[in-house]
Amino acid sequence: MESEQGSWTSALSHLECARCGTRYDADSPQNLCTCGTPLLVRYDLDSVADRVSTSDIAARPPDLWRYRELLPVRERKNVVTLGEGMTPILPLRTYGARIGVPGLLAKDEGMLPTGSFKARGAAVGISRAHELGIERITMPTNGNAGAAWATYAARAGMASLVVMPDEAPPITRMECAMAGARLYIVDGLIGDAGKLAGQAVADGWFNTSTLKEPYRIEGKKTMGMEIVEQLGWRMPDVIVYPTGGGVGLIGIRKALDEMLTLGWLTGKVPRLVAVQASGVAPIVRAYEAGAETAEPWENAKTVAFGINVASALGDFLILRAVRDTDGIAIAVDDEDTLAAQAACAAAEGVLMCPEGAATLAAVERLRGSGWLSGDEEVVVLNTGSDLKYPHAAAMAEPPLLAKDAVLPS
Repeated sequence: MESEQGSWTSALSHLECARCGTRYDADSPQNLCTCGTPLLVRYDLDSVADRVSTSDIAARPPDLWRYRELLPVRERKNVVTLGEGMTPILPLRTYGARIGVPGLLAKDEGMLPTGSFKARGAAVGISRAHELGIERITMPTNGNAGAAWATYAARAGMASLVVMPDEAPPITRMECAMAGARLYIVDGLIGDAGKLAGQAVADGWFNTSTLKEPYRIEGKKTMGMEIVEQLGWRMPDVIVYPTGGGVGLIGIRKALDEMLTLGWLTGKVPRLVAVQASGVAPIVRAYEAGAETAEPWENAKTVAFGINVASALGDFLILRAVRDTDGIAIAVDDEDTLAAQAACAAAEGVLMCPEGAATLAAVERLRGSGWLSGDEEVVVLNTGSDLKYPHAAAMAEPPLLAKDAVLPS
């Protein structure tokens, strides 16, 4: 059995354009392909299959770096970590039975450092940037990603410049400021923040925007790897994911493909469900139209601010992941999201963030339509802690008041 002090070997091979297939050197800083498409990380999977087994993985510490052969950091000394990974999978038996899906499970990413799944992408992205000698990073963010990347950049001794919309959760703004980031607030949406961040890129800051660097996906894909390992190296029937930029969904599909190639898994790939809010649903509209890409959404608005993305650079990868697995893209109303959030918290003691609660509303809708039979094992992703969303909490039912300190009968 390999000890924690044993070898550290990434099987990183090269980068590859997700559309045209052009190869790039993984040991030089890279952003997009010359055709404007995201780059994907490729590994020498044959070498991994020859020397690593699932029992080897199981013997390692319970963090995302247990999958190091399938992560892009070449040397242990370059890993920037806050202990991220191996979040719990919680059965939602009472709530699931109530909506007709008793096999409902939730992977709770709110347990991660910085309180959201964004810590995964930041840990791997910052570690690789550090390894490549990058000293300054910039990004636009709806909140949680900026907080995570600023935090991990601080731990790596790197400078960060973060731009976010003024409606982003105030707590994430505070996190960026406390981590020493240069923080800019714009009157607009994530696309407007991206334009300002672009000015920093032109001034020499490295662009870590969603899918504009290749390593965020690698951190996010560990959600899929953990789900499979936690279920005993098997796949659930359905995985339901809140989708804005869609990196998590793309990453989960990439992880499943890699593990199937390695022989770590057998059977049918889970049906992948992309969940959006009805107030900003470009992927759903494209899915329903049979389109391969999604047109930008006008007047985007939702209480689930993390999925308030009017235009996703990886739209074609999201749609491909959904269609290739016989999945679906579905939009839910904010009212249904908040109702599901409250119902799950009361039934299970699990308070999901608005994005996570949107997956619950989607599961209920899919069960009602018959797309789910009710016999499936369904995993939903709660992508963060609701404690970071006071604006959503303010929309919940007000507390009961007792006059004169006397409880009502």
